Amino acid sequence: MPGPAPDERMRPKGRRNTQGIRVDPEAEVTHEPRQAVLSALVKHRPGVLSEVSALFSRRQFNIESLTVGPTVDEDTARMTILIEEPEPGIDQAKKQLRKLVPVISVSELEGESVRRELALVKVSGEKPDDVNAIADMYGGQAVDASTDSVTVEITGSKQKIDAAVEAFKQFDVQEIVRTGAAALERGPKTLEKDV
Repeated sequence: MPGPAPDERMRPKGRRNTQGIRVDPEAEVTHEPRQAVLSALVKHRPGVLSEVSALFSRRQFNIESLTVGPTVDEDTARMTILIEEPEPGIDQAKKQLRKLVPVISVSELEGESVRRELALVKVSGEKPDDVNAIADMYGGQAVDASTDSVTVEITGSKQKIDAAVEAFKQFDVQEIVRTGAAALERGPKTLEKDV
């Protein structure tokens, strides 16, 4: 067949793989993961938490924490979900959440939103005065004490809780339990129900 030899043919612009198929640069972009706080109003009924956690499990989203509790309306509950995903994953998580029947509305909270955690830290009870001094330093308080252990409650930002847990390590930490983030937007802005 007449025509130019393979090495003399015009080459289309753009990168190609070994089979000559054009590679879309946007498809190969790697996005750095970031933390996002999603706030969702859901119908307050049994099974909603398992539906949401099953969705995240199926889609293999990385959940850092998930808290749920009632709101001022007894028929709705608020879920605060802290995820760490690349930007496309965060957008996908919001879209998938909105598709669930019990979900009323979903929004991503801004970085300056109010975020708080609760932690209970059980430490050795050998030096209760020193434990109370550290608890006071972090705005915490002892909620249970015995001859063997002291349990301290601390509320605050993730960084504050992390620092307090680190400070309590000198007293032989026996157990720690953390609630995960509860968060709200600052100011008058509220999460509206989708109509």
